[in-house]
Amino acid sequence: MAKVLGMGNALVDALVQIDNDNILEELNLPKGSMQLVDWDTSEKVMKAVDAFPRSQASGGSAANTIHGLAKLGIETGFIGKIGKDEIGSFFKNDLLDAKVNPLLAESNTRSGLAMALVSPDSERTFATFLGAAVELSADDLKVESFMGYDFFHIEGYLVQNYELIEKAVKLAKEANCKVSIDLASYNVVEDNLEFIKRITEQYVDIVFANEEEAKAFTGKEPEEALHAIAEVADYAIVKIGSKGSMVKHNGQVYTAGVIKANSIDTTGAGDLYASGFIFGLIKGYSLDRCAAIGSITAGNIIEVIGAKMDNQRWDGIYDAIG
Repeated sequence: MAKVLGMGNALVDALVQIDNDNILEELNLPKGSMQLVDWDTSEKVMKAVDAFPRSQASGGSAANTIHGLAKLGIETGFIGKIGKDEIGSFFKNDLLDAKVNPLLAESNTRSGLAMALVSPDSERTFATFLGAAVELSADDLKVESFMGYDFFHIEGYLVQNYELIEKAVKLAKEANCKVSIDLASYNVVEDNLEFIKRITEQYVDIVFANEEEAKAFTGKEPEEALHAIAEVADYAIVKIGSKGSMVKHNGQVYTAGVIKANSIDTTGAGDLYASGFIFGLIKGYSLDRCAAIGSITAGNIIEVIGAKMDNQRWDGIYDAIG
């Protein structure tokens, strides 16, 4: 069966359920935003939310997708960079526990930590210390790491590092991988539009975007955006929230709705959608079924805090996939 390699920011997600939004104002964190912070600010946030319930898991968009694929029984690997510290060890062990092959470079910088403050209405506000994660460079990549894999999945959050992305997709193509990218954030797309378009046209086979990211990439509303993305990628996927998703491949459009879900935290919804969709592709399923599996995995993850699910919930997903 096909194997999937991922590359992304190696972050540990610390998820904190806050009981009101006043603390966001006190910490100067705009609700729903993702703020990049230094280590001192990260420590300040940790102290301020110390009294609230907290859980921890390996995170980062691509790592979440790879973890989901591993849980679906796909052989996977992950390229990232960690520090030589407790957070880095936690990240590596979390991958190993999920049977993901960790292809991790090490740095003397502290490991990346994303503090996600989850409001009572399930909105997430991130204070993210990238640390060692952002030090992943083109020099860390080796062609041998890509050999034996059939898909290579990257997160849009890495595209600021043009040299890294360009080398990675070239090595992936040398190793005969299909390349998929999750655009990850509309502001990242806006800031790096020319580069993302060029890389997509030259190397990317599968593009995952939500409606905001699709608009940033094409300037168009979801349906028109789908057609525009399909002109530069073999598979175009546009996720439209509660309306489900649309897929275009070989001139054909496929759609899937969402499953009934009680949303308490949207962390990882797009990441797990990608897990389900790529799993379906590997299995050779029809594209509407691939999209439907994406809806199943995404619909389940929004019912839990964070981007990880327990084995009981995964059992339910296996049953739903059939």
